[in-house]
Amino acid sequence: MRSSCFETFKPKKNIPEGSHQYELLKHAEATLGSGNLRQAVMLPEGEDLNEWIAVNKTHLPVTTNHAPNTSWPEEAQKNCRAGTPHQRSCVIPEGGKGLLSINMLYGTITEFCTEISCAVMSAGPRYEYHWADGTNIKKPIKCSAPKYIDYLMTWVQDQLDDETLFPSKIGVPFPKNFLSVAKTILKRLFRVYAHIYHQHFDSVMQLQEEAHLNTSFKHFIFFIQEFNLIDRRELAPLQDLIEKLGSKDR
Repeated sequence: MRSSCFETFKPKKNIPEGSHQYELLKHAEATLGSGNLRQAVMLPEGEDLNEWIAVNKTHLPVTTNHAPNTSWPEEAQKNCRAGTPHQRSCVIPEGGKGLLSINMLYGTITEFCTEISCAVMSAGPRYEYHWADGTNIKKPIKCSAPKYIDYLMTWVQDQLDDETLFPSKIGVPFPKNFLSVAKTILKRLFRVYAHIYHQHFDSVMQLQEEAHLNTSFKHFIFFIQEFNLIDRRELAPLQDLIEKLGSKDR
């Protein structure tokens, strides 16, 4: 594997200051900072949905100024210390910026998610996920949760790096299949949330990360609900939690 699922996604090239995409990014950051996640996910008036999804998915920072918690696994503490490639980026701040923040949250519990403890990628006893990317692995394979998530994060990074899918140059249009690819990315990232909630929530609570996880998931769910990006059947493993989180904001 080229990447470890503990690592953060590499950011896209900086958005040129003054560009339309830059203004969208600033709008997204400002609305997230307001604390109103329902409002934060809404498409700004007159804006393009593809561009809004791309900005939310690839550019919002996921950082914190907190020091590593000494109760975290040693690897998580090490990678949160200043001066490492993951400098202050493996914990989600209040506000849970970025739709890819689940990658870093998963990084704090990798010590508990192993080939032995999680021999199958699942979300409770009723839901099991097999991996296929349509290119390197065309027929779905049964694999452990760590392996599945490593496959997934490598695949997601490949999508983000593909200039034909996520163009970084001004004036380059999004491809016709952009929304379809974006939906697949989000559907598969949801499975990581489902796995963590079903198989590792005790560890999350032990690390005192439940507030960060819930805020990250809430932002994720509000975004996909706003634009109907994941089929309701795919959300079944966490439907009760989704309804509970949503009811608090009505």
